[in-house]
Amino acid sequence: MKLTRFLMVLIGTAIFVPAVPAQEATATNASPIRAELETLVQTVQAEIANGKDTEVDLADDLKHFDALIAKENGAKTDEAGQIALFKALLYFQVFNNVEKGTALVKQIKADYPGTKVSAQADHVLQSLADEQAAKKFQESLDVGAAFPDFAEKDLNGQPLSVSQFKGKVVLLDFWATWCGPCRAELPSVIETYKKYHPQGFEIIGISLDSDREQLAAFVKQQEGMTWPQYIDGEGDTNKLTTKYGVEAIPLTLLIGPDGKIIGKDLHGDSLGQSVAGALGKN
Repeated sequence: MKLTRFLMVLIGTAIFVPAVPAQEATATNASPIRAELETLVQTVQAEIANGKDTEVDLADDLKHFDALIAKENGAKTDEAGQIALFKALLYFQVFNNVEKGTALVKQIKADYPGTKVSAQADHVLQSLADEQAAKKFQESLDVGAAFPDFAEKDLNGQPLSVSQFKGKVVLLDFWATWCGPCRAELPSVIETYKKYHPQGFEIIGISLDSDREQLAAFVKQQEGMTWPQYIDGEGDTNKLTTKYGVEAIPLTLLIGPDGKIIGKDLHGDSLGQSVAGALGKN
């Protein structure tokens, strides 16, 4: 998730800009190679939009990127590096070839030391490492595994952890006010909470919102939504979302009285049934 967002920002700020006609490039002293790159990028975008999204489909374009780099005559400039970086990003974003994309980014670091592009390559590699670690961690959150707890503060500044509800059944709910499916699930979650809270059922909301006041206002408007919420203002890259490798919401983890995971992605009727079973109410 973090890598995808970083790459999209990188592309948007460094490469995806309107093409400059050759005559304007001359008038503004812009690089002809830069103008050619922008035209090539637009061509690639159009081809991808038309369903050409494999390495074979874009083989001629990849050769064009190499030709543009060759025109730089070995210059170790940011401009040459940006061409190489865009080619590498195609492997990440379009071809889903992380291995080849990583190799190309590492080559950029070696070929363009001391440039801004080299620094961007560092960010790409670090984001990739973080994302892979988070994914591995998330995959370890299997039913039957002990839940690796956290110790944070909730929306109201109070201590918050799963262990503070030891002996109870706890639903960890990753959601956001801007998430349509999350809001669609909310009536079912509230109903389950109202029914089983007196019998030992707790919920901890992990909000992917960025605005604390907006979250507080929304929660206040929902009758019965009285469980604690975590938010750190970092949106979908917040501390706990990153820690647990969450890539899509809504995501729920049901944790039993012994601190072990007893259910994942529970929604609608399955949530109520699972909570009832965990409380011995079936």
